[in-house]
Amino acid sequence: MSLNFLKRISPLRRMMAPGWLRNERGAAAAEFAIIAVPFFLFVIGIIGVGLYFFTSNALEYGVEAAARKIRTGEAQKTALTVGAFKNLVCGAAGSYIDCSKLRVILQHAEEWGDITPTPCLDQNGNMTGSTGSSSDSVATYTGAASEVVLVTLCYQWDLAQTFSFLKMGKNTDGTGPAIVQSATAFRTEPYS
Repeated sequence: MSLNFLKRISPLRRMMAPGWLRNERGAAAAEFAIIAVPFFLFVIGIIGVGLYFFTSNALEYGVEAAARKIRTGEAQKTALTVGAFKNLVCGAAGSYIDCSKLRVILQHAEEWGDITPTPCLDQNGNMTGSTGSSSDSVATYTGAASEVVLVTLCYQWDLAQTFSFLKMGKNTDGTGPAIVQSATAFRTEPYS
C-alpha cells in the first residue's frame, strides 16, 4: 500500500515543485566541477613524479657512462679535467639536464670502508660545491689504479617548484627545487 502511495505522490510532487527544482540541465557540469580539481591534481601529480623519475634515471645513466672512463683508467691517462668530466655526464644524461645546476663530487680511498659519502646539501640547506675547480685533473681526486672511487652527482631540479603541491623540494616544508642525487662506486681497474 505504501509503495503505491509513493508512486502516486511522486509525479504530483514534481508538478508542484518550483521550476528550478524540476530542471535537471547542467547536472553533469556541476558533478564534473566537483570532480575536476582532484582529477586534474592527480594527473598533474603523475606527470610531475614521472618527470622526476625521468630526470633521476637520466642522471644515473650519465654518471655510469662517464664514470666508466675513470674505472678503466682512461680519464687518468688522458688528463681529463673535472669540467670535462662534468660535460661527459651532461652529454650522456641528455640535453634537458642543465649543467650549471650539476655538482660532481669525486672521492677515493684504498678500501671501501674508508669512503664517507658527501651529502648534496650542507648544514644550511645549500648545495655542496663540486670537487676542486673545473680545470683540475680528475686523476687528482680519483687516486691510483685499483683504488675505490665514489662519484656523486647532485642536481638541482627546479621543475619541482612547478609541482609544489607534491612537496618534493629541498626545504623542510617540501617547497623549493628538488635535489636529485645519483652515485656510483667502484674499484678502478689495475691499469698502468
